[in-house]
Amino acid sequence: MNWSRRMINPVMDKEFRLRMRSPRSMLSVLFYVLALGAIAMGFIYIFLYLGQNNSQRFDPTRSQLMFYVLSFAQLVLIAFMAPALTAGVISSEREKQTLSMLLTTQQSSATIVLSKLVSSLSFMTLIIVSTLPIYSIVFLYGGISPKQLVSVFLFYLFVMLLLGSLGVMFSTLFKKTIVAIIVTYGTGLVIFLVTGLLYLFFLGIEQRNMFMNPVPTTQTHSWIGYMLGLNPAGAMVSIFEPSFSKEVFLVQGGTLNSKAPISLWLEFVLVYSVVIVVSLWVAIRRIRSVRRGKLFGRKKASSPMPDASV
Repeated sequence: MNWSRRMINPVMDKEFRLRMRSPRSMLSVLFYVLALGAIAMGFIYIFLYLGQNNSQRFDPTRSQLMFYVLSFAQLVLIAFMAPALTAGVISSEREKQTLSMLLTTQQSSATIVLSKLVSSLSFMTLIIVSTLPIYSIVFLYGGISPKQLVSVFLFYLFVMLLLGSLGVMFSTLFKKTIVAIIVTYGTGLVIFLVTGLLYLFFLGIEQRNMFMNPVPTTQTHSWIGYMLGLNPAGAMVSIFEPSFSKEVFLVQGGTLNSKAPISLWLEFVLVYSVVIVVSLWVAIRRIRSVRRGKLFGRKKASSPMPDASV
């Protein structure tokens, strides 16, 4: 009992009860698992009965493709759900005028922010874990190792933590929930889409320069690969295919034996770990700033004026 009280504080306990005990949560998990299962069954039907000329044989390479499709579908789900679940955890308390009461409790700022973050991401974690039976279909046909599955799910948790930390930070910086959600989605759009477009843009420029000036060079790697390392899709592909990182960094002067300076998924984790820490630090420091400012203003106004006759 003491262990549970230490791990689950009152703020987290309340959030867990509100999010997990509603019929809407149960139906959301049910319909999502059914939808993802329909995608998997449809994929098998298309390639087994239509794509294999009725040979009743499923190619293991198709199993890998199905795993990639399911994995990217999960990644898109996280990109849409994480900002909506976390971008209003603090601003909604402010709009309901309950934030002041929450700050007067014995819970520290770090406890409040981290409890809100964990409870908000717990529901999406439940959805992701509930799809494991669907992924087991892939193991019936082979082509995917359990290590890859575990790596992908750990990558999901990291992306959820990244978007959740940004959502909590913007929720403390902006007073309106709708503004915090819009800014969080905009930041997620930059991470998921703009980084990939910038990689393609600079890749086209470099390929054009190589074509216009085919001068031999001793450089075996290009800096453009670091741009793709900031994209979640590129990082996840490097988990599927470790050689993908080498192909991304490879330039005209390199060979297939050249090694990549860094794996894309490792660069993604290192860079955005700093973003997560900074976002949570800003949220913890900012959550009590307004209250402290008001309290300081009241003390200053109530302080007696110095006597001019002295």
